[in-house]
Amino acid sequence: MEAGEEDISAAAANLRNDAHQQQQQPPVSSSNIISVDNNSVINLHSLTHLTDYLPHLQTHVNPLDSIPFFHPISGFYLSPTDVIFRNILFDLSLSAGSSGSATHHLQQLDAYHRAGPRKHIYFDHSHVRAAIVTCGGLCPGMNTVIRELVVGLWDLYGVRHIFGIKSGYRGFYSASTDPVPLCPNMVHDLHKRGGTVLETSRGGFDLHLIVNAIENRGYNQVYIIGGDGTMRGAVKIFEEIKRRKLKIAVAGIPKTVDNDVGVIDRSFGFQTAVEMAQEAISAAHVEAESAVNGVGLVKLMGRSTGHIALHATLSSRDVDCCLIPEIEFYLEGKGGLFEFLESRLKQNGHAVLVVAEGAGQNLIPRSKEAAEGQAGKDESGNAVLLDVGGWLKSELKKWWGRDHPEEELFTVKYIDPTYMIRAVAANATDNLYCTLLAHAAIHGAMAGYSGFVCGPINGNYGYIPVEEVAGANNVVDTNDHKWAWVRSVNNQPDFMRT
Repeated sequence: MEAGEEDISAAAANLRNDAHQQQQQPPVSSSNIISVDNNSVINLHSLTHLTDYLPHLQTHVNPLDSIPFFHPISGFYLSPTDVIFRNILFDLSLSAGSSGSATHHLQQLDAYHRAGPRKHIYFDHSHVRAAIVTCGGLCPGMNTVIRELVVGLWDLYGVRHIFGIKSGYRGFYSASTDPVPLCPNMVHDLHKRGGTVLETSRGGFDLHLIVNAIENRGYNQVYIIGGDGTMRGAVKIFEEIKRRKLKIAVAGIPKTVDNDVGVIDRSFGFQTAVEMAQEAISAAHVEAESAVNGVGLVKLMGRSTGHIALHATLSSRDVDCCLIPEIEFYLEGKGGLFEFLESRLKQNGHAVLVVAEGAGQNLIPRSKEAAEGQAGKDESGNAVLLDVGGWLKSELKKWWGRDHPEEELFTVKYIDPTYMIRAVAANATDNLYCTLLAHAAIHGAMAGYSGFVCGPINGNYGYIPVEEVAGANNVVDTNDHKWAWVRSVNNQPDFMRT
């Protein structure tokens, strides 16, 4: 047997020994209700800790105590009592009652544990075997997260066995892909590159094959980078590991360029995507104003939410109309898109439209199969969308030719920058964000937490149960002030039929 195989066998044996020596798993509550006063209670969203089902694990002093580059100061290490509130906006009148009434509303304050280093950890750094996997589509910053996971584990905690899993979830068990040993020298410049060096893919989720491979290879920390579909898979992996009572920490790092992950402030890569989207909008604006009756049409990412379209619209100020999945619009008649464009072209001689890829799906003619719900889904389980950009370009040309037969000059310049946006390297803001995310995930895993996702909540990094993130959506609130700003900047119709 080769040395590497001996290491794997020993690591796998350690996992099984940890499981066999433990007692029956005690019940773990999903949340803790803490009374604050007569007006409010704190709902602390609890995390699963390895000691919840392996109660006799040995603790170790955090090696950050002896790191030569800095010395932890008072308050550096966090405790279970350090929390972050999810909601920070309150109407004080609800607590005091209204119109002198003695009644009041009890306010529930949702809270999450703060992310960061703990004084004591539950892994001996010499025994850690960490696996990193990327799943789903590309997103700016994926390589940065990989880099910082490797550098953080290596430099902060002294971990020397770090492996990259290629080709997404199927890479755990596929005979054609071997884990890639990773070290700081191999990843030192990844933050300057787009994409993922681990080669991502959709689908390939086979729970038992994946967990068997994790166990057999002796991985005891698994870092999963992906979107909502990936996080749903992470929930199942975490639950199966817990069922087997294995000492394996599962940490999720939410990735979606659309910014549709719930609970957290934003997903990494989003700000880079908005920045790149602005470039596409600027090009569309130049094309439109350089033509007679020119229309610049830009399709941006956003399957179910319009965050990129909304933020790019507010940032560029060159957009005349922004169409997102959260609003329904129509083309013909009073208050419709064509009437608005007619007015804007007469006023300015040009117009720029931004449409999110998930907008207007109810308007696009579908094939018989699609109409009967048989259009199918992609490998991530997402419904296959029809091309709203190509359809809208065609409808604009039909409208102009029908209603303006004497005016031949009309141009639609259609730009779809999807792959240019998601394949670029992260900008400075997202690189910083990815670094903090990766380090937060490492601190949580070393502290013995499992089944969590890390992310910013009201500007502070917290740990969120992965099942919450997998089931939460972050849609544009069209009743919020931000959408009102879009309407006021563009003076676009509300598409409300009268």
